[in-house]
Amino acid sequence: MAFDDKVDNKAEEVGGKVKEGVGKATDDERLEAEGKADQSKSNLKQAGEKIKDAFKS
Repeated sequence: MAFDDKVDNKAEEVGGKVKEGVGKATDDERLEAEGKADQSKSNLKQAGEKIKDAFKS
Protein backbone atom coordinates (compact mmCIF):
# COMPACT_ATOMS: atom_id res chain seq x y z
CA MET A 1 0.00 0.00 0.00
CA ALA A 2 1.42 3.35 -0.97
CA PHE A 3 1.95 5.78 1.86
CA ASP A 4 -0.38 8.31 0.20
CA ASP A 5 -3.16 5.72 0.07
CA LYS A 6 -2.67 4.93 3.75
CA VAL A 7 -2.93 8.60 4.66
CA ASP A 8 -6.01 9.13 2.47
CA ASN A 9 -7.77 6.09 3.91
CA LYS A 10 -6.95 7.07 7.47
CA ALA A 11 -8.16 10.62 6.85
CA GLU A 12 -11.42 9.26 5.46
CA GLU A 13 -11.81 7.02 8.51
CA VAL A 14 -11.17 9.89 10.92
CA GLY A 15 -13.56 12.13 9.00
CA GLY A 16 -16.20 9.42 9.32
CA LYS A 17 -15.67 9.23 13.07
CA VAL A 18 -16.05 13.00 13.33
CA LYS A 19 -19.26 12.93 11.27
CA GLU A 20 -20.62 10.11 13.40
CA GLY A 21 -19.80 11.98 16.62
CA VAL A 22 -21.35 15.22 15.41
CA GLY A 23 -24.41 13.30 14.25
CA LYS A 24 -24.80 11.71 17.69
CA ALA A 25 -24.28 15.01 19.47
CA THR A 26 -26.87 16.82 17.36
CA ASP A 27 -29.32 13.91 17.01
CA ASP A 28 -28.78 13.97 13.25
CA GLU A 29 -29.29 10.32 12.29
CA ARG A 30 -28.43 10.97 8.63
CA LEU A 31 -25.05 12.48 9.49
CA GLU A 32 -24.33 9.71 11.96
CA ALA A 33 -25.12 7.07 9.32
CA GLU A 34 -22.98 8.91 6.77
CA GLY A 35 -20.07 8.85 9.20
CA LYS A 36 -20.44 5.12 9.78
CA ALA A 37 -20.59 4.53 6.02
CA ASP A 38 -17.42 6.58 5.48
CA GLN A 39 -15.62 4.51 8.10
CA SER A 40 -16.77 1.25 6.55
CA LYS A 41 -15.71 2.35 3.09
CA SER A 42 -12.29 3.35 4.40
CA ASN A 43 -11.85 0.04 6.21
CA LEU A 44 -12.72 -1.90 3.05
CA LYS A 45 -10.19 0.11 1.05
CA GLN A 46 -7.52 -0.55 3.66
CA ALA A 47 -8.27 -4.29 3.63
CA GLY A 48 -8.09 -4.39 -0.16
CA GLU A 49 -4.74 -2.62 -0.16
CA LYS A 50 -3.37 -5.04 2.44
CA ILE A 51 -4.42 -7.99 0.28
CA LYS A 52 -2.70 -6.44 -2.74
CA ASP A 53 0.44 -5.90 -0.66
CA ALA A 54 0.40 -9.53 0.48
CA PHE A 55 0.46 -10.75 -3.12
CA LYS A 56 3.28 -8.38 -4.09
CA SER A 57 5.64 -9.89 -1.50
